[in-house]
Amino acid sequence: MDYRKSKAPVNTVTRNIMDLCEGTGNIYESVSVISKRANQISAEIKQDLSKKLAEFASYNDSLEEVFENREQIEISRYYEKLPKATLLATQEFVDGNVVWRDLNKEPQNEVE
Repeated sequence: MDYRKSKAPVNTVTRNIMDLCEGTGNIYESVSVISKRANQISAEIKQDLSKKLAEFASYNDSLEEVFENREQIEISRYYEKLPKATLLATQEFVDGNVVWRDLNKEPQNEVE
């Protein structure tokens, strides 16, 4: 998923609990799915940000020289303005873009 093009709100939105448990039938399972997806999104965003900021890394150990790089500041501000990972994951879940399976439930084999 491209989190930059997401329609997720930037601020917290009040949601109907019954709408969240429609897909799973259980609100706790829905929250678990959303939280696991939020962790995945957070790791993806962190990896992307680290990769972009690594270009600006300084490898000399001089404490006296501190450079202020405008591009680095703009990248950081851009990522700060993105919706939080939990909001992105919740929007994906509501839109039906999250796929999950319960490993505790055995698949039902059809016998003919």
